[in-house]
Amino acid sequence: MADTTQKAADILKEHRDSIDRLDAILIYTLGERFKHTQAVGKLKAEHALPPSDPAREAEQIERLEDLAKRARLDPEFAKKFLNFIISEVIQHHKQHQE
Repeated sequence: MADTTQKAADILKEHRDSIDRLDAILIYTLGERFKHTQAVGKLKAEHALPPSDPAREAEQIERLEDLAKRARLDPEFAKKFLNFIISEVIQHHKQHQE
């Protein structure tokens, strides 16, 4: 019994180690993404462009839903996640225009 419990603990640790690495990747990826969206926001402010681009946002949501399906991730979750990111980006863009 103890042997199977130890094996389960070892497997659990491997999964958690992978999750920790993936979390780090997500955070660094979001950081890189926001670096670029900040630059976009500044560019839009400099040229008096609107902070949001509904057509681009719709394209991105559609693209992410497709990627989610191919990655076997719930497309509705992916859509909610992207909508959250887009709303944050738009807020940043509005701040640049103030």
